Parts: sequence; structure tokens; C-alpha cells
Amino acid sequence: MARRPVEPVLWLLFSAGGVASALFLPALVVLFAFALPLGWVDGGGREGLLGLVGHPLVALVLVGVCVLSLFHWAQRFRYMLVDGLLLQRHRRPIDAGVYALALLGSVAAVVVLWQAVSARGG
Repeated sequence: MARRPVEPVLWLLFSAGGVASALFLPALVVLFAFALPLGWVDGGGREGLLGLVGHPLVALVLVGVCVLSLFHWAQRFRYMLVDGLLLQRHRRPIDAGVYALALLGSVAAVVVLWQAVSARGG
């Protein structure tokens, strides 16, 4: 049986991450970096924010944005190192490193948001 390349899946994650980053990150930055700290929006303090972020659907969307954005970064950074800096001979360690970092960041996002969901529920 022929082995299928993983490259199309990585490009799918890259594309989805670019769309998710472009659509959601500007709104999240404005909300969490400006609107809430400057008092433009009443967040209800720590409990209100934990109640919002701890909602399972909101946590699922935030995990999706984090995971897709990290894999978008990994693909961009990989091609910048391999094609931009001409490090083709180090392609395997670069691939392993950037995708391991994206996976590690994804696991960290899942753990943090799982704790927020658990704290809201309990």
C-alpha cells in the first residue's frame, strides 16, 4: 500500500489557521487587551471572565483558534527557515521542532482552558 504524504494536511491546517487568526484574533486582542482593562466593557471581574471563558463552547472556540494559529505559525516558520534561510539540509529537525512546538502549545491551550471549564463547573 502506498504511503500518503502528510503535506496536504499541513497545508489544510495552515489555511484554516490563517483564516481563524484573521477573523478571531483582532477581536480577541481588542477585547482582552483594551476593552476589558480600560473599562470600555464590564467584564464582571475575575468571576465574570472565568464564567465566560469557562463556558464549554467558548473554550472550544478558543482552543480551536489557538491550535489553528499555532499550526499556521509552524508552517510559516518552517518555510521561512527551510526556503528563506536556505536550510534544506536541516529540514527534518526543523520540521520536528516547529511541529513539536505547535503541538506542545496546543496541549498547553487545552490544559489551561480545561482548567477554566472545570473551575467554572466546580
